[in-house]
Amino acid sequence: MVAAFAICGDLYHTPTRGCLEALADCLIEVGETGRIERMTRADEPAYASRLERADRLIRLQPGQCLLPGFVDCHVHAPQWPQLGTALDRPLEQWLDHYTFPLEAKFADTAYAREVYADLVATLLAHGTTTAVYFGTVHVDATVALAEICLEHGQRALIGKVAMDDREQCPDFYRDADVDAALAATAETIARIRALQPGEDHPLVLPAITPRFLPSCTDDLLAGLGALARETGCHVQTHCSESDWEVAHSAGRFGATDTAVLDRFGLLATRAVLAHSNFVTADDRAIIKARNAAIAHCPLSNVYFANAVLPLREALDEGVHVGLGSDIAGGSSPSILDNARMAMTISRLRASGMDAAVPASKRGAAGTSISVAEAFWLATAGGGEALGLPIGLFAEGAEFDAILVDPGTASSDLRMTGGEPNHDRFEHIVRCARSADLSAVWVRGRQVRNAR
Repeated sequence: MVAAFAICGDLYHTPTRGCLEALADCLIEVGETGRIERMTRADEPAYASRLERADRLIRLQPGQCLLPGFVDCHVHAPQWPQLGTALDRPLEQWLDHYTFPLEAKFADTAYAREVYADLVATLLAHGTTTAVYFGTVHVDATVALAEICLEHGQRALIGKVAMDDREQCPDFYRDADVDAALAATAETIARIRALQPGEDHPLVLPAITPRFLPSCTDDLLAGLGALARETGCHVQTHCSESDWEVAHSAGRFGATDTAVLDRFGLLATRAVLAHSNFVTADDRAIIKARNAAIAHCPLSNVYFANAVLPLREALDEGVHVGLGSDIAGGSSPSILDNARMAMTISRLRASGMDAAVPASKRGAAGTSISVAEAFWLATAGGGEALGLPIGLFAEGAEFDAILVDPGTASSDLRMTGGEPNHDRFEHIVRCARSADLSAVWVRGRQVRNAR
């Protein structure tokens, strides 16, 4: 529980895809559950009286504004120490040479706690109020991540990585066998749930996490699918990320990643499929039918994807899509950076990149996304992908919010006043940095105050 309070000021959000709502002096009343109980616009008849009666009122200063908290749908928590480095090899070599040796170190739970505490604090400083985390194969380290998220007040979905295929996984870093992987996954789920006894809407949720198809035997995939049905947990995995991964599934199963995941019962409601750059139209139809979601990771895709996600098609077909940083394949902890990259890549896809090709034949016309669409992916789109009432300001939604403060000494923002409008919103989305985000709330609890 948190103490009820009210906050009044300018705000921006995109409650539906591509539709910006900019409100001046809006009053938000937050209840003891951390959810928004009432929103009153400045032009409503009841505004003055509700403002006068508001309990524990916080008034924003001129130039300040609220944004909904950012949702990061794909983070590799143990890869935090290699952020911005080791991006010189293709995916399959990168894993073997850099990433598996690093993740193996998390057998040391004290080391894991040190890394994870820094990661969670940093993500909150960048406005990430909800994160979907891959852990490692280690149960204790993965539960430690859940404990740290609760201590810092960050909402999270967290999974112990399952990977048992001896041909693809090194001996020093994998589950011993199918039974060990399933037992460890079940134990992780039980221990994370036990951290919040009696909580109807836990802040931290367990997730079933097959790393990706190449790392898992058929028996493990089938067992994890059964566990997903039994527990009702979210599922997270990688899907059709690169040419290598696509070729693996075609050679081993004669099918796409999407079809195989569906076959094993892992394409459940709210399953989060990271990357999905090579999904076909048929794949997208299955993802939509199963009410699953894509985590678009535009920054990391530059290094590892070998192709561009057909984002416009997925959005127009009604597929759930959120953004992911894919730390450390992505070199920034900022979801705003990934929103900017999503816009950039979509513009390149639309206009084309080869100057030797005539303009009329160079690009895929109509595939770029707008600033409001990119922001929706970072907020409400991520909430929809996870099936959670987050990423927007609405009665009944959780009060996850970011205070944008252009008045800080290190701010790069130059628009400090005036009515909230599209230009001011676009300036914030394109230019704001962590230094401009001076306060963060998750479920009504203030978890960061830079001042």
